[in-house]
Amino acid sequence: MQSPRLFARMKRPKSPLPPTPSTPPTPQQRQSFTKLITSVSRKRRNILQNPQPLPPSEIKWKPLNISKSELYLPLTFPTGQTFRWKKTGPLQYTGPVGHHLISLKQLDDDCVGYFCHFTDSEDSARIDLFDFLNMEISLNSLWDEFRAADARFAELALHLEGARVLRQDPLECLIQFICSSNNNIQRITKMVDFISSKGRFLGNVGGFDFFEFPLLEKLALLSEAELREAGFGYRAKYIVGTIAALQSKPGGGLEWLASLRKLDLQGAVCGLSSLPGVGPKVAACIALFALDQHHAIPVDTHVWKIATRYLIPELAGTSLTPRICNRVADAFVSKYGKYAGWAQTLLFISELPSQKAMLPSSVWDTEGRRSSVEIQVKIETIHQAKEIPRSKRKIRGK
Repeated sequence: MQSPRLFARMKRPKSPLPPTPSTPPTPQQRQSFTKLITSVSRKRRNILQNPQPLPPSEIKWKPLNISKSELYLPLTFPTGQTFRWKKTGPLQYTGPVGHHLISLKQLDDDCVGYFCHFTDSEDSARIDLFDFLNMEISLNSLWDEFRAADARFAELALHLEGARVLRQDPLECLIQFICSSNNNIQRITKMVDFISSKGRFLGNVGGFDFFEFPLLEKLALLSEAELREAGFGYRAKYIVGTIAALQSKPGGGLEWLASLRKLDLQGAVCGLSSLPGVGPKVAACIALFALDQHHAIPVDTHVWKIATRYLIPELAGTSLTPRICNRVADAFVSKYGKYAGWAQTLLFISELPSQKAMLPSSVWDTEGRRSSVEIQVKIETIHQAKEIPRSKRKIRGK
């Protein structure tokens, strides 16, 4: 039987990437696990078959030593990367990481705290959590590169700091994004919850039941009829077909998915596209959110509109054909380099109604009338205001 997390601790391969105009962060700019992961107690926690949820007042948050500029939970979890994490309190999100059940909370000092509801090793849970959060990559260093390349990104970054790209389990990510095809968040979440419920129960937090993602052998027991009855529609046959295709892979489906991390982007996308129900956009999502393909650009109508508004206005009004999709992806890579998928994620988040409503109206100059100099002056003004002590700031109206 395959190990359900065989690839979870695999050393990240260095995938060959096509040359691009921008340079990714240097090794010195990348954060080290050894600096971020401090020692925690090695005392093993007793595992309950059905662990009882703790009242919020009894949760003792442990600091992860991650600043808000590196990780801001409301811009990372409810933005369409994963549908397995739930909001379980103010600025608090809970979800499974492998066989651990973990809550994260944005603390008063803007750092992030964590609590393990279910685990047999907090050391292992912390390491797996940092891997899931992609903390080997310094968001601050990346954004310095993006700000230098794009004044508009620099302005948005002032208001939307801490939006990270996750590094998910490839099987979980694959199934979630097959469910996401031509779908809405409410239905996607319902489908993902149904499939997740076939795994081992981890606990209940905030009224939500959480499960370890099912083994491939367990998923193979799902029938198309059962999935259709649960509301999956035509996606039922794709999920059943994909699971069967993975089981037929030499060496096993989990190993095959993990091997895609060693390929370049085109190889990874081609491999994923061989599975039933996986088109170019779904493949790009999985490549970006699970396979270390940091310059993957999931192109849909929203991303296309962003590109034609700010990057390639000459394509406005064209149809979104495969050729145009390629040009959109190339435009992002040309602008932002080998981590273009991270920049695209921030630009996509900025277009979400929940975030757009919170941004100042000055950000939305869709006709591009402001020059980069004007934008830069505004950025410097905001930075200077942040540096002035609160006691010395002029109070409006006095």
